[in-house]
Amino acid sequence: MSDISPRDKNAPRDIDTPAIVKREANVDIPNSKKLFIKTYGCQMNVYDSERMADVLAPVGYAAVDTPDEADLVVLNTCHIREKAAEKVYSELGRIRKMKEAKAGRGEGDMTVAVAGCVAQAEGEEIMRRAPVVDMVLGPQTYHKLPEMIARVSRAQGEVLETDFDTQEKFDELPTTRDPKGFSAFLTVQEGCDKFCTFCVVPYTRGAEVSRPVEQIVAEARDLAKKGVREITLIGQNVNAYHADAPDGSGKTWGLGALIRHVAKIGGIDRIRFTTSHPRDMDEDLIKTLGDEEKLMPYFHLPIQAGSDKILRAMNRGHSYAEYRDLIGRIREARPDIALSGDFIVGFPGETDLDFEQTLKCVDEIVYGSSFSFKYSVRPGTPGAGLPRQVPEDVKSERLKILQDRLYAQQFAFNQSLVGKTLPVLVEGTGREDGQLFGRSPYLQGTHFMGAENLIGQIVPVQITSAGKNSLIGDLA
Repeated sequence: MSDISPRDKNAPRDIDTPAIVKREANVDIPNSKKLFIKTYGCQMNVYDSERMADVLAPVGYAAVDTPDEADLVVLNTCHIREKAAEKVYSELGRIRKMKEAKAGRGEGDMTVAVAGCVAQAEGEEIMRRAPVVDMVLGPQTYHKLPEMIARVSRAQGEVLETDFDTQEKFDELPTTRDPKGFSAFLTVQEGCDKFCTFCVVPYTRGAEVSRPVEQIVAEARDLAKKGVREITLIGQNVNAYHADAPDGSGKTWGLGALIRHVAKIGGIDRIRFTTSHPRDMDEDLIKTLGDEEKLMPYFHLPIQAGSDKILRAMNRGHSYAEYRDLIGRIREARPDIALSGDFIVGFPGETDLDFEQTLKCVDEIVYGSSFSFKYSVRPGTPGAGLPRQVPEDVKSERLKILQDRLYAQQFAFNQSLVGKTLPVLVEGTGREDGQLFGRSPYLQGTHFMGAENLIGQIVPVQITSAGKNSLIGDLA
């Protein structure tokens, strides 16, 4: 149902009908409609796509794996990388041909929707350039999908919804879900107030908003009842989470307190969280990293660059020294932790010396995994207008140098696990007969031989070999 990056996971339905759906239950939407969602980008979009399917299930939509015969096609878009919008228009060209073919076969109409961050940023332009599109909806409005479909079906023309009411969305969404696997994403926070000069998120997702503790716990309990063993708490700046304590004390809970509360839910054996911002890393969360056994020893904390000059130009709000000291405190609290990071090369004004400082950062910090990209201009962001844009060939050369160093660290970390026994959450079968696939505490895909009745369990696996991205072992 999704088209997602390698670090992302999937998840379909057995849900209570939310209020918005009850209001639209009498509209003319036939049962057994086919739904196809293509998901671009981050974990937040993966979660949003799952919730769209949840919202549409009570009005008769069931997910299918291909768009050809779908009654509703949703492209859930991401605006982080360059040319994101052009990829959407290219995909819409293919969808238009499928829609015409479906109508030509006499199989009814296909409704086409564009959702997500590209929709938020370019809604009216999408409507103008792509007549095949019936609906455009931003990330904070997908709970209105049944209502929007009803409006389209009543021949009221195209529908554009790009409001910024995050809290309304969460209040309207059902707290019950039907996950596909044994791990699931759970959004606890959305939006960003940091306004990094390279980033479009504050403009497409809005200001930082945290969900109430009660909503999160209800959703987590429902996931646990349905067999989920691992929950990843997600947000644009997940460690900016803050909400009223559920005990009526008037106190405010941060992410550390929320994690400790979720850890008490029976059936949830593993907890992760992503993505964090260095400026929001408080001592309570660092202590929770050290004290909470269910919290996995894998931590994603982007720095983006090692040069203080570039960090200031990016408006990151911290220096490299502050980031390095923060990593030191985290490692002191959790010695077995593996770090993951994000890097951008070729930000406007980046000199050879600035790039060398990023390489020095990589050598000093040492990462177990990483994500690195060339800077791409995002229209509407302050970075787009900065002078001294770095030539494309220089960006490419620097990215290769950086990635070679990061990949070497990742391979070395994986090799360091050979001979160790790790608890692995078994997610399914592998490609070979009798082979199982699961995830280690450090998120690597892990393959070993075993019986299929182990799927869904956490089992000890002794690691016998390691590649750049995955581990191989024997059931201990």
